[in-house]
Order: sequence, then C-alpha cells, then structure tokens
Amino acid sequence: MADTMTTTSPKTFDLDRLLRPRSIAIVGASPDRASIGGGVLANLELFKYSGDLHLVSRSRDEINGRPCVKTIGDLPKGVDVVILIVPQAAIKESVIACIEREVAGVIVYSSGFAEAGEEGRQQQDELAEICRNAGIAMLGPNCMGYTNYVDGIPLTFEPVDLRGVGERSRVAIVAQSGATAANIRFAMHAREIAVSYVVATGNEAVLAAEDLIAWLIEDPRNAVVAVYVEQVKNPQKFLSVARRARELGKPIVMLHPGSSERGKAAAQSHTGALAGDHATMQAAVRNEAVALVDTTDELFDVAAILARYPLPPPGEAGIVTNSGAIRGLCFDFCERVGLPIATLSEDVHAELTSLVPPYVHVDNPFDIGTTGFANPGIFGTSTAAMLKDPNVGIVFLSHAGGSPPMQIKKSDAIIPVAATAEKPVILNIIGDDYPLDPTFMKAVRDSGIPFFRSPERAMRAMAVVMKYAAALAATRDRALQGARLRQVPASGLVVEYEGKRILSELGIRTPRGALAKSADEAVKIAGEIGYPVVMKAQAAELAHKSDVGGVIVNLADEAAVRAAHEKMYADIARHKPGLALDGVLIEGMARQGLEMVVGAKRDQWGPTVLVGLGGVWIEALADARLLPADISRERAIEEIRKLKAAKLLGPFRGQPARDVEAIADVVVKLGALMRGAPEIVEVDINPLVVYGEGDGVLALDALFVVR
Repeated sequence: MADTMTTTSPKTFDLDRLLRPRSIAIVGASPDRASIGGGVLANLELFKYSGDLHLVSRSRDEINGRPCVKTIGDLPKGVDVVILIVPQAAIKESVIACIEREVAGVIVYSSGFAEAGEEGRQQQDELAEICRNAGIAMLGPNCMGYTNYVDGIPLTFEPVDLRGVGERSRVAIVAQSGATAANIRFAMHAREIAVSYVVATGNEAVLAAEDLIAWLIEDPRNAVVAVYVEQVKNPQKFLSVARRARELGKPIVMLHPGSSERGKAAAQSHTGALAGDHATMQAAVRNEAVALVDTTDELFDVAAILARYPLPPPGEAGIVTNSGAIRGLCFDFCERVGLPIATLSEDVHAELTSLVPPYVHVDNPFDIGTTGFANPGIFGTSTAAMLKDPNVGIVFLSHAGGSPPMQIKKSDAIIPVAATAEKPVILNIIGDDYPLDPTFMKAVRDSGIPFFRSPERAMRAMAVVMKYAAALAATRDRALQGARLRQVPASGLVVEYEGKRILSELGIRTPRGALAKSADEAVKIAGEIGYPVVMKAQAAELAHKSDVGGVIVNLADEAAVRAAHEKMYADIARHKPGLALDGVLIEGMARQGLEMVVGAKRDQWGPTVLVGLGGVWIEALADARLLPADISRERAIEEIRKLKAAKLLGPFRGQPARDVEAIADVVVKLGALMRGAPEIVEVDINPLVVYGEGDGVLALDALFVVR
C-alpha cells in the first residue's frame, strides 16, 4: 500500500474535518485518565462532545459504557479524525490502515521521529509522503494535539478546563511546542481573554504552522493569532499568509527563538527542524507586519493588546501618571526599549493645562500629581485629551492604585473613555502582586482594557505594538519595480570588473578604470585615467585579492605600474599556482570618505539588503541593518539613520555630514536588482565610500554570486 501511495500525486487536505470533526476515533483508548488515551477520552467527555466517538482497543470491549472495536479496519469509513495512541514503530502501519478507511485526518502524539536523529527523520519523511499523497491531514508527530473551544472539541491528552468563548475578540494559538501552547492559553485565560483554538503542531511532518494560521485567520471570530515557532517550514507560504492576515486586519504575534547559536541548536533538537537564517527571517516577517516578539511575556502582552486594538495607528506614546517617580522612569525605560514619547501638540498641551492647578508642570509624560484626589474625573479627561493628539498613537496610564474606593473612581473615569477609543489605551496599576479591589478588577477585566501590574512589561509590549503599527503603515510605502540586467553573468562568483559593470548599469558610481591584459595596456589605461592608480588582479577565484598580493595601491607613474604588474603576477603564481588571471583592473585612486557596506542576499525568505559600516569596521563592530528588498527610499533613509554609528553620518569632528540619500539610493537599486534578477543570490559592495552631502558615493569593490 505504501508504494502505491508514493506514486500518486499529492492531494489537498480538509482542515475543516480535522479541526471541527463530526466523528472521532481514539486508537489506544483507555479508561485510565492518567494515560494518554484516557486523558483524551476524559477531555471529550468533559466537553460533552456531541459527534460520533469511536474507541479502538485490543484488550477491552467497552470503556465508560462506550463499545470498542479491535482494529482500525473495524471502524466505519469516512471518520473525520483518528487519534493514534500507538508505539512509534506502529504509526506507519496505522496511517495506512486509516487511509484504507478513508479517514480525513490523523493526530500523532508519538515522538521518536525527526527530533530523534537521521533514522527518525527518514521515517517521518516517508510517513509524510504517504499522508500527502493520500490527502490525509496529519498533525504531528511529537505533538500534543489541539483544543477547539469554539465547538468544544479537545483532542489533546493534557488536562484542559471547560471554557466558553463568548462574543468578544478571540485569540487563536499555534505553537510547535505543546508546553508553550498551554502557557499562552494560561496567560490569556488569566486575563479573561477568550481563546478560540490551541493547536500544538510538533514536528510538522505534514501540516505546518503556516497551514493552520491560514485556516484560522479566515474565521471572522478570531481577532489575533499568537504563534510560537522554532522553524518555519515554508517561508514563502508564511509570508503569503501574513499578507492575507494583514488584509483581514488580523495581527499575527510571533515568538521565534534561535537568534543565538545555542538557541538555534536547541530549536533544531526539539522538533528536528533545520534552522534558517534568523536575521533574514526577522527582516522578512516584519516587512509583512508580523508583530515579532523576543520573550514569552511580550507574546502574552502584545497578544492581549492587539486582541482589543488589532489596528493601532502609527504614532508615539502619550503617558499619564500620578507619580513623579514613574514619570522619570518612563523617560529612561522608553528610550531603552525603543518606545518614543510624543511631543504634545499645542492644543492638547493647552487642554491638559486647563485640567490641573497652575503649579502642575504639563508635559508628556503628564504627572497629574495629587489632582486626582479632589477631581477623580481627571483620570478620564486627561486620557481623552491624550487620545486627541495627532502625535500620539498609544496612551499609557500608569498609576498608584490608592484605596479601594479610589481604584473604583479611577476605573469609572477611565473605562468609558477607553471603550470608544480607536487608539490603544493601556492601564497599569503599580504594586506587583499586591491585591486590588475585586470590584475594580472585575470592571477592568469586563471592559477588555489591556491591564498590567508592571509598568516595564507594559512599555515593552507597547514598543512592539508601535513597531507593528509603523510596519502596517509602511506596507503602503514600497518600491515595487524590480530591475533586470541586459546580461546576467555566468553562474558562480563574478569577477570584480564584471560586477562593477553591473553596478554601472544600475547607476551606482564606480572608480574610472578598465581591464588590462598586459603591462602595456595597464600603462595606457593609467595614462588615460591619470595618476595615482590602483591595480587589482582579476579572476573569479580570487575572492580575497589582498591576501595573495592581488591589490597594489598608489602607483604614481609608468615605472611603478610596470613593476607592480610584474610583481603581482609573480606573487599570485606563488600563492595560487596554475591560476589564470583575466587581467588586472586599473582604476583611479579614490579620495577618502566614510567607508560603508551595502550588500544583498537571497535565501528561502526571499531577498534582503544589508547596510552598515564598511571596510574593517563591519567585522569589528557588526553595525549593520538588514532591510527588505522592496524598501522605499524614504524608509531606507530612516533605517540608515538608526545605525549605532549614525553620528558618523552627520557633521563629526570637522567632517561634513555624509550623503545619506545617496546610500539609500544604492540600497533601493540593489533591492530592485534582487527582486528583478532571481539568478543573483548575493551582492557585496565593500567598501562603499560615502562623501559629503550632495557628493554621492563610490563603490570601490563589488562581489556578485550568481546561481
């Protein structure tokens, strides 16, 4: 049967039948709640599952009054989902039996597949091919299944509590880790935020996170999808799903570990996934307005905010507090986490001034001091004023709680304002776990206003939300046109003079020069350019010319050129015996400027462009930013000015301000090339010498790799 399966063409999966099944079979059912089979059955009975439930047990005729059959072959045809609680060695045989019974989907909890080593990976790959060719939707292996709270279907063995979902905005959860899926669920439920689905995908042999997200975002009842992934199997599909989610106004909040080498190794060992380039992933998903977070706290907190405010407008933070200490701490912490504080408009400044006595200093953060004791309404009126400010995209209310009656006065003033706000309003009552008035807490939870006990956690989450808002706005500002070349070089490493021809075709300035195939030609070219000149050996195999004597600078006259030519050929013959040079590139010596690097690469996430300090500094300081290939000129300028060494781009120690716009032009041109010429997989312009404002840039070296 397996051989027949591998020769047919893959079929489509019916995720409706997998995730909203009308019939379920448990293979390996048990009456013992502590066992996996008993845990699944107990959950289904707790949720009062109303569909057809079939039990398969070799040793029992009935469980809890339900009849059992002995084998999968005894099941009726067309069961929607079969849960396979059998040893790893029996999974393949069981899946084949399910296919014969025309089952739509299977859930495999068993481990011992790709996460266990190469043999397990081969078994998983074979199992996946069988399922794909039969059109059977498999969740797992090495997973904890799912809970569908909307329809009351818990197909997991972990204990789950029975909860309704209500009519308020819901969070759907997708995670490759079952423990993390549960952790997100706990966090949402603790905040009284409705959870619609919790899906733990495990090794993702067949169904991957992006497949589940694509299904979930089409449900109008889901407001946000919270995602934990250690590796995205199909990056291009994930980006397509992210675009669709953006069209629907459904934020995706994603935690993706693996930025460190040890983190990447841990992710690989967990599910057997092959880790990709984490920095490239970040640039690609942020470009599609995925809210990328760094910690589980941020995942919980950002999901909570976006569940209430899924379409935050761009802007900066407006802060209202009744503590001078919090006001001071906000300045420092906001700067640390990248949350800009808005400069208040004149109208809003005047309105806030009218709300407080003359001795109260009005600024942002706005400290109302003790005004709230005599006038509790100020907690609402100051919030409403901040929301009016066009510079403010999010309002943060960070207060000392006060007595129970004062807490209730705060909520009575704030909640009606937040209820109609289109901008996010975030409430923080300091005091860590010190208990608050139950009436106050119920009013806050019922209102749906995002609530925090830690101002620092709130501000970290707000910084992510504001970046998400900016990313949403930036999707409307993209350079859409790609660039094609008249002639694409042959595959492999492109020799420098050919690379500079490409740059010239793109409109990127390079030093005046030409290829010389003899000493006489070198002298002739140098004379036409004008001394001093630089000589560079040219061969595709010479990626690092300086290491083998392939670069000689400051050649001042004809004699120096002839001597350099003879020495260069001798040095390269000694270091690289048998290497034939295309010739030598003779170029005019460039005047000094700020050395930067602009490069590009293409991987499974698509093309990206890199910009940073160049020359030796790129290795010493690692100061670079990875940008999407469709970035606009204006956004490129903004990103370049975010470099750690951005001060060097302005007037610095007697040097003029640098031509940042010219750097941005190179970024945009390389991005267009990468989008228009898929054969090119890598570009490196290092150094790109940047001159004063209006004087442009000069590419001194160019490396291209063609597929």
